[in-house]
Amino acid sequence: MTDSLETYLRDWRPRPRTETGVVDAGPVAALSAVLDQPVAAGAGEDLPPLWHWLHLLEWPPQSDLGEDGHPLAGHFLPPIPDRRRMFAGGRLTVARPLETGAEVERVSTLDNCVVKEGRTGEMAFVTVRSEYRQRGEARVTEELDYVYRSGDDARRSFTTVSEAPPEDGAPWRIVPVTDPAVLFRFSALTANAHRIHYDLPYATGVEGYPGLVVHGPLLVLLMLELVRRNTGRRVESVSFRLRRPVFAGDRIVVTGRPEGDGAELAVASAAEPRHATAQVRFAGSEG
Repeated sequence: MTDSLETYLRDWRPRPRTETGVVDAGPVAALSAVLDQPVAAGAGEDLPPLWHWLHLLEWPPQSDLGEDGHPLAGHFLPPIPDRRRMFAGGRLTVARPLETGAEVERVSTLDNCVVKEGRTGEMAFVTVRSEYRQRGEARVTEELDYVYRSGDDARRSFTTVSEAPPEDGAPWRIVPVTDPAVLFRFSALTANAHRIHYDLPYATGVEGYPGLVVHGPLLVLLMLELVRRNTGRRVESVSFRLRRPVFAGDRIVVTGRPEGDGAELAVASAAEPRHATAQVRFAGSEG
C-alpha cells in the first residue's frame, strides 16, 4: 500500500448505532462451563463484569466474511485495504451490573480515530464507546481500543513458551487451559470466526503465527475471574491492555493481588511477565 491510511479514513464517520436484545442465561451458563467455574445464570442475577461480550453479537452472512474469517465490512470497521485488526485494550465503568434475563439496549459511537506512525509503519487507533442500558438506566459504559494496519508486518516475530512461569508471590492465581478445544468454544460463544483461533494451517501458514492465537478477550475475562473467585466485592471500573499474544499450549499463569481499593492483574509466561494487564477498582472506593 502506498497511500497513507489518512486517505482512507478522512471521510469515515460512522453514525451512532443502537441495538437491543436480552441478556440471555444460555451464554452465561456456557461460558461458566468453559471456565469450569459455576456462575449464577438465573433471571435477575448480576452479570459478571465484561460478560456482556457474550450478548448482542453480530452474525454476518457467510458470504460477507473474508478469507481470514473476519467480516469484509462492518459499521465500525475502518475502510482500510487488506485490513489487519488487533484488540489493544479498553476501559469499563459499571454504575450497576447488568441483569440476566432482562432486555438491554446498547448505543455505540466512534469515540476516536487517529493515525500514528510506529516503528513498524502506519497504524490506525480506533476507539468505540458503548453504553448499555437496562430498565431505563445507564448501567455499563465501555471503551474498546483497536489497532488497524494495512497488510502484515514482515518484521514481527513470536515464540511459544513451554517453560513454567516463575512464582511471583501473587496471592491470586489461575493456571488456565488454552488448548484448541477451549479456543474453539470461546470463538463460538463470541461469534468470532477469525481463523487464527481455530485453523492451525491458516494461523501458521498464512498469518505467520507459531500456533493458534488465544483470544485477547479471553485473557481479559480470565484476569477478571481472579477478582470474582477471590473477593465478593463488586467491580466499579476496569482498565485493561493486551501487550503480547499468547498461543495455544503456552504455559501461562494469571495472577492478581489486592492494591488499595482495587486489584492489579496480569497474564504472565516464562518469556513475558505482562502479556496482558488489568487494573480493577471496587465499588465504594473513595477518590
